[in-house]
Amino acid sequence: MLELPTPSLVVDRDVLAANLAAMAQRARDLGLALRPHAKTHKSVDVARLQLAAGAVGLTVATVGEAEVFVEGGCKDVFVAYPLWVDPAKGARLRALRERAAVSVGIDSVEGARTLAAQVPGCAALVEVDSGHRRSGVAPAEAGALADAGRHAGLDVRGVFTFPGHSYAPGVAADVAAQEHDALTEAAESLAAHGIEPQVVSGGSTPSIGHMSPGALTEMRPGVYVFGDAQQWELGSCEPESIALTCLATVVSHAGGRVVLDSGSKAVAADRAPWASGPGRLLDHPDATVAFLSEHHAVVDWPGHTPLPPLGSVERVVPFHVCNAVNLADELVVVSQGRVVDRWPVSARGANR
Repeated sequence: MLELPTPSLVVDRDVLAANLAAMAQRARDLGLALRPHAKTHKSVDVARLQLAAGAVGLTVATVGEAEVFVEGGCKDVFVAYPLWVDPAKGARLRALRERAAVSVGIDSVEGARTLAAQVPGCAALVEVDSGHRRSGVAPAEAGALADAGRHAGLDVRGVFTFPGHSYAPGVAADVAAQEHDALTEAAESLAAHGIEPQVVSGGSTPSIGHMSPGALTEMRPGVYVFGDAQQWELGSCEPESIALTCLATVVSHAGGRVVLDSGSKAVAADRAPWASGPGRLLDHPDATVAFLSEHHAVVDWPGHTPLPPLGSVERVVPFHVCNAVNLADELVVVSQGRVVDRWPVSARGANR
């Protein structure tokens, strides 16, 4: 096992490369542009690999993330979020547009007008709710909002959605069908208002495997780069495709269980109600992470296997890798069992 201080987030460069190549091929097979969501890795180094593998640009969640990746060399970013653009954000967006192609999500007339007032001519995509029930308008209302945005002075390019309700067991195929239908209706709504959609954007890591050619022009998966315990349990990735783990030391056998030093401050506390726990052990799939404290991960060990010795090191797979990465300053990059690089988490904390 690597001799690194624990807890440390470690990326297997070879597995990462295979994941990037596989998703780029999936996009080509579907005839779609690939615009991966960079909020998963928050790393300029990973972004450069994605762009080199054929991504047309990046998706981000905040203006801060857009600034980091444009500074890192990305020339095309989509802020997939219904920003409320005050003068300060407007100035930052105007500065970004001098260096890169920038588009922004809208889901209200008021938001569209505010964006247009601060960033005249800004490219915009109407966000559509395809069933996640978060942000976005009903598909049939997309055309009216696009028309309002156009009259306010925006360059309305099309529609997008996030099928986030695909993050549950056994629903990915149905969610992909709902996404397809919602985006088809939304695109038709734009056309009915005299706006031909150039971009019809969707996709999530769990639903990508069920997407079919048709309404969409681009897809925006994020977690696929690293994988995580959530995708493992959903069946969206196999254990051998998990590129990021947290190295953790066995610090206690209290209560006949294994206690690791990879608590919630290392791997994040996020978990779904249906999940087996807030993480998995990559090399011991029968073990169960019972709970996390800030600096403790308490693991129920299978009875047929001896407890790992105190001081030994395990590879913990975070349940939700996006949150785990946002807690780290750097990613330790390994290949063939050796440390080959260290990548800063460039956009850590870029939440505004």
